[in-house]
Amino acid sequence: MTALVDPPFDPPLMAELLALNNAHAEELSYKTPEAFDQLIRAASHVRAEPYGLALIVAFDENCVYDNPNFAWLKARFARFYYIDRVVVAGAARGRGLARAIYAELEDRARYEGRERLVCEINSVPPNPQSDAFHEALGFKSVGSQELAGTGKTVRYWAREFS
Repeated sequence: MTALVDPPFDPPLMAELLALNNAHAEELSYKTPEAFDQLIRAASHVRAEPYGLALIVAFDENCVYDNPNFAWLKARFARFYYIDRVVVAGAARGRGLARAIYAELEDRARYEGRERLVCEINSVPPNPQSDAFHEALGFKSVGSQELAGTGKTVRYWAREFS
């Protein structure tokens, strides 16, 4: 597997990552270049494949992040990393990138004494591939919420560390 890189990302990589994000806007949410840059800067854990084929953006419980999913999870859990978005380009799927990205974040979370990884997955519209991937990694459903004004319902997931 290719080594992952940290921000700051050079402009061509930022453009590739923004395009990757927006190609999956239904699952992740569309971002303008400015909003994407703000998201990357606000997150506590961001890693990318150096050619723009994969990205993870996560927030720990200490971050200030105006997001209903983060707020829902923060109200229920003490020490965590919230995976706001993870995406792998179609051409790079099946190479183990997503598993490696999650394993790296889990290692960091454990090292920092965090108790879990958390995320949300759309249930309306459904995202069965993401559901199956997270279940295979040991995530369990911990609740759901309809997101006002979006037409989306999400299911919240947590992977507790023992």
